[in-house]
Amino acid sequence: MQRVTNCLYMKDGKALMLQKPRRNWWVAPGGKMETGESIRDSVIREYYEETNLRISNPVLKGIFTMVNLRGEEIVNEWMLFSFSAKEANGEALVDTEEGRLEWHTLDEIPSLPMAEGDRQIMNHLIQGTGVLIGTFRYTEDFKLIDYKLERNGE
Repeated sequence: MQRVTNCLYMKDGKALMLQKPRRNWWVAPGGKMETGESIRDSVIREYYEETNLRISNPVLKGIFTMVNLRGEEIVNEWMLFSFSAKEANGEALVDTEEGRLEWHTLDEIPSLPMAEGDRQIMNHLIQGTGVLIGTFRYTEDFKLIDYKLERNGE
């Protein structure tokens, strides 16, 4: 199972989002963990690689199992560790290998084109407290089938 980290960096009522070219969906920048890497080290490294910003003090806000299904068959499955950050150094890139970076107001993020489950995650990264744990099940072409979410300890 692949492990992935991402982070929503928020500053002055805005967040830096990445638009992926394949579907033109917006995501929080991040990527695959390397073997033996901690989730904290991964999110700092991946965020820097994708944005040119070095985040400080990322806060773990979500742990999610993401599943793509073909009927009842699992086609792809990964763990997503989502962070938020309010401190970073550097100057953000605009165009990268991964897509286009752009600042969006926190209010407009829920209406951006993105995977439906990501709306739940983004809402928690922006407004939520504690760690949200859940599972999102999608079809192969990323149509949300269902999801289950719970707060850590609830």
